[in-house]
Amino acid sequence: MNTKEEVFIQKLGARIKQLREEKGMDQKAFAFDCDMGRTQLYMIENGNTNPRLRTLMKIAEGLEMGVGELLEV
Repeated sequence: MNTKEEVFIQKLGARIKQLREEKGMDQKAFAFDCDMGRTQLYMIENGNTNPRLRTLMKIAEGLEMGVGELLEV
């Protein structure tokens, strides 16, 4: 990944974390609701991995929003 992509992935992760915390959910519960592992969610929220579209769809559904809205970082 280039620097621009890395910055976007970090901002996206921070946004996901912020939105999850606003819903009052901890990582473990949210990951379970999104049918993913807590470690995977941790990696996404900390900008350490580039999530696949399917994963973003699960996260957006868990946050009760569309993927497009989720990607507005």
